[in-house]
Amino acid sequence: MRRRLLFLAQLAVVGAILTAVAAAQSTVKALQSKAQAGDVLSQFDLGVAYDRGDGVPQNHTKAVFWFQKAAERGLAPAQLNLGIAYDLGRGVQQDYFKAAMWYRKAAEQGLAGAESNLGSLYVNGQGVTRDDGQAVVWYRKAADQGYANAQFLLGEYYLGDGRLPPDWTQAAFWYRKAADQGLADAEFHLGNLYEIGQGMPQDYTLAATWYRKAAEQGYADAQSRLGILYSTGKGVLQDDVQAANWTRKAAEQGDAGAQYYLGLICFLGQGVPQDFAESYFWLDLAASGKLDAPVLEKATKSRDQAASHLTPADLSQAQARASKWFAEHTVSK
Repeated sequence: MRRRLLFLAQLAVVGAILTAVAAAQSTVKALQSKAQAGDVLSQFDLGVAYDRGDGVPQNHTKAVFWFQKAAERGLAPAQLNLGIAYDLGRGVQQDYFKAAMWYRKAAEQGLAGAESNLGSLYVNGQGVTRDDGQAVVWYRKAADQGYANAQFLLGEYYLGDGRLPPDWTQAAFWYRKAADQGLADAEFHLGNLYEIGQGMPQDYTLAATWYRKAAEQGYADAQSRLGILYSTGKGVLQDDVQAANWTRKAAEQGDAGAQYYLGLICFLGQGVPQDFAESYFWLDLAASGKLDAPVLEKATKSRDQAASHLTPADLSQAQARASKWFAEHTVSK
């Protein structure tokens, strides 16, 4: 009876999925009919359906076709999406000039996403002449509408990139605006400013608070930094278990620095059982990742030291595990 109930439950799930698919397909057919008849909103919605693969096979070229139809009739969201297509070269040959043109049309209608994207083109000199003043103008238009990504990008801009001296106070101000909206990038960078004491007084407790917010969203750099704070007891109670947990989360996402620290943690048995095979695995990953030369040298030496504690069979198993990890993560990227 239980198997029959499970089978019936599985059928119900399959039935619900098929019903949802049929409904989506029916919606797309209705959109196609209206779009072909010239309804501008249906043209845009059909473009979105093709862009996402909702109710139809994903097809970026068809998405561009319908975005173009709606964009030429002045629909700002379609102009934005068409700009993105040209910006990324998705469904059409990459063309920054056309991306800037369509972003500008949508931006002049006050669409925050287009204002922000146009600002980025000015920062990078893509499709437009590089112009920091224009970048700030467009970022600020979007930021003043509460657009979190533009607020974050303003923070990045004020940190400077070698062209301008950093303005830490302005950077902190705009990071905070975006962080208050839950943008993980901004939460991490705000935490970093609190940790180093730039743009505001140094405060490890607030650094840990903002790192945690980003870390809980899966932000690897924040997880790594939070692990270090737990290890050192800055801003939080010193806790080797928490340090190991947060470091592992970052290491599993491929953060080479976190992999190095996790390898050391496993070697020393801090917050986790001492495990030389596990230590070797993480240090081997770290040594093949992006590390500064001095840290890379340390990671390699530590890996070899961990290997000296392993039997040939255990070492071979750890190496095979590392190779498998690389193969899987290279494919996923």
